[in-house]
Amino acid sequence: RTQQNLPDADHYPADEFVLPEGLEVNLWAKSPLFYNPTNMDIDYKGRIWVAEGRNYRGKRTQPEGDRIVVLEDKDGDGTADSSHVFVQEKTFISPLGVAVVDNKVIVSQPPDLIVYTDVNRNARFEEGVDEREILLTGFSGANHDHSLHSVTVGPNGQYYFNHGNKGSQVTDKEGWQLNAGSFYGMKQVSGKPSSDGQIYTGGVALRVNQDGTGMRPIGHNFRNSYEQAVSSLGDVFQNDNDDPQACRTTWLMEYGNLGFTSKNGLRNWRADQMPDQTTAVAEWRQEDPGVIPAGDVYGGGSPTGIAFYENGIMEDRFGGYVISCEPARNVLFGYHPQAHGAGLTLTKRDIFLTSNPKKNFAGADFSGRGSVKGLMHLFRPSDVTIGPDGAIYVADWFDAVVGGHGTRDVGQTGAIYRIAPRGATLSIPRFDLATTEGQIDALKSPSPNVRELGRARLAASGQKVIPSVRALLQNPNRFIRGRAIWILAKLGTKGLEIVEEQLNDKDPQIRICAFRALRHEKHRILEHASSLAKDSSPLVRREVALAMRYLPFDTSRDILLEIADRYDGKDRYYLEAFGIGCTNKEDKIYQVLKKRRQSSGYDPVYGGLVWRLQPASSISELMGWAIDGGLEDSIRRSMLFAISLIEAPQAAWAMVEVARSQSEKTAALAELFIDKRDQGIWNAYNAKSMLHGRKVISDFSQTQNESVPEGFENVRRIKISVLPGLKFNTNQISAKAGEKVAIDFLNDDPSGMMHNLAIITPGSSQTVIDAAISMGVNGFEKNFIPEIPELLDSTPQIGAGMEYTLYFSVPQEPGDYHFICTYPGHGLIMQGIFSVK
Repeated sequence: RTQQNLPDADHYPADEFVLPEGLEVNLWAKSPLFYNPTNMDIDYKGRIWVAEGRNYRGKRTQPEGDRIVVLEDKDGDGTADSSHVFVQEKTFISPLGVAVVDNKVIVSQPPDLIVYTDVNRNARFEEGVDEREILLTGFSGANHDHSLHSVTVGPNGQYYFNHGNKGSQVTDKEGWQLNAGSFYGMKQVSGKPSSDGQIYTGGVALRVNQDGTGMRPIGHNFRNSYEQAVSSLGDVFQNDNDDPQACRTTWLMEYGNLGFTSKNGLRNWRADQMPDQTTAVAEWRQEDPGVIPAGDVYGGGSPTGIAFYENGIMEDRFGGYVISCEPARNVLFGYHPQAHGAGLTLTKRDIFLTSNPKKNFAGADFSGRGSVKGLMHLFRPSDVTIGPDGAIYVADWFDAVVGGHGTRDVGQTGAIYRIAPRGATLSIPRFDLATTEGQIDALKSPSPNVRELGRARLAASGQKVIPSVRALLQNPNRFIRGRAIWILAKLGTKGLEIVEEQLNDKDPQIRICAFRALRHEKHRILEHASSLAKDSSPLVRREVALAMRYLPFDTSRDILLEIADRYDGKDRYYLEAFGIGCTNKEDKIYQVLKKRRQSSGYDPVYGGLVWRLQPASSISELMGWAIDGGLEDSIRRSMLFAISLIEAPQAAWAMVEVARSQSEKTAALAELFIDKRDQGIWNAYNAKSMLHGRKVISDFSQTQNESVPEGFENVRRIKISVLPGLKFNTNQISAKAGEKVAIDFLNDDPSGMMHNLAIITPGSSQTVIDAAISMGVNGFEKNFIPEIPELLDSTPQIGAGMEYTLYFSVPQEPGDYHFICTYPGHGLIMQGIFSVK
């Protein structure tokens, strides 16, 4: 420390912390009992298991490998007095996770998620006696903190965990494969679908059965979420790191895309940032459809461990409280999540514990790495967890710097603090797990992984424990009620019936928990979803929408339409949940919504739904709103974001036309999108060439030959012109079969765009549009009039203010033909019916 010009100390003094009134901090353990804590967990005996990171990056001070160390307060005086090594392996290089679940110890050491079974329960791994299993493998990022993180047991008994954006290619015990890559890691699998057909990018949150089967993603596209906290109701909270720019704490809506990279993972946020976007908006792509709200974005930092307090000695003040470590700011943040619309928001951020109340930050990427001046800057909380005694335990990495893979602490010391009400007498509860009463007591533990001892035994006991578990439904703490619901769902028909009764509970969070538990057991999901789609709470309807994600259109159609009918036009969480529920059926849902629509003007409900669905077939509507001068700039802007994310040539050409529109602001934004997407998803569509190649179009200003073709001297004349917004002045033309007509087409579009009018066969609009687009840059020479049988006749492209007469022999076969402008992008909107009778 003398090299750092800092006081000679190995921990921050407990009595100097700032924390809420009525609480106190005590030093529970410090080096040399352990070193450099990356993560920790607490078992049912109150022992703290620490994952050490002495070999982090270039240090390599432990040639025998890093360790999992067990700390214990044997005399019960509130301070650890012993430690020993559970396991040490040469392959351990700063493992970032340790979880203790009964006699199983789960270590997160890339590329593996390792489960040790302590058969003789002596808290020491002994080869030949105990068991070691690689549960999952394929996580990239050895000796890198953007890799595999810790495991938490959820209320359903599954392991929840995540990895950062170093990526992975992992196959579970049933053969289900996750492919998760990005520009930062595992680039070779970036954009490659996983076994469910979906593309996952960057950091991914997952859950898996304890036997390694049933692995499924529950969220993705993070940068580096260090850990997750799972509530007894089934909600997941996490933080996410991006060094100096825009760190965040987030409620993770199931299946949510959190927006760090592009859809295929290959473009970072800076490459796609628009000039007027803030870092927080651009980095988490908050204007992109398909991305959930970012949560509390607080700026520079380097968040690590996270916990969720539910019950215990402090539940009167902190029941339902998220606690998140932020070592770059020397602080633990706290949040009481609030229901807002369909989501849970973290709008009020508390300072739960800090060594630096004046916020003079130093030693981090965002605050100057060389400016550390005192002990207050050395408190670097790496993890937080809830003890079985109801206290909150905080691990301190204790270093002058954080972020950028840097360390300066030569001694590699660390500390663990205990936070509890001032003067409280704390004890570790003892329970007899051989009895139902003891199992209930374990289930009621404040400590998440300790609760699993009770949950697993109760769930395996069958209907005989139903009365004891059912009694918990009367508990005033909603989280304990939630724990009972998950177990009852596993106790046969009678248990399921009791869970179904909770679907009528007055608390929407309990209704959600019951639906989640029933869904986990695959019990009458469609029946319950059909009913709950009409629930008064948007929170409940959100959960129903998410449950439709993997169901086919015919099965989920009516439920999704019910959800859509209750959208308020504003709630982003609700809208994203609806979109997630429509996965792989966006176009079919869009067609139904469009057919049912009552009005023709823009409204935020229908417009929002189309914006989120954004199938290629919706481009004409999105484009129409984007160039509608009567709409607010924010609406027109949002439509451009939607168009820009559609990987189809029609989208590229539509953006070209918007870039030529009269609105200077909208046109400028469209041109920026063309410039960015031309390097990405529109690379093959020549949009940039189209935008800048208009001068080479073949003789648009030609004068028409004034001679009238034979047989057309005295025919009926039909006059068609152009309205603002890429519209013909009529939606329908009528003619008799075999009739000869003269169509006088006047291009009086005030925007100055070129247009033509083509007559095409019934139902061939998309074919003609695609054919015109496929002409690419070469289409300039042929007026973008494709030579295909579906196109019966056409005017050339004519310039603004010009008129051209098309002499046309109406087909003999009656039917609804169409007229259309074939210029790329225009035909999406500019078309009508040519009715032949």
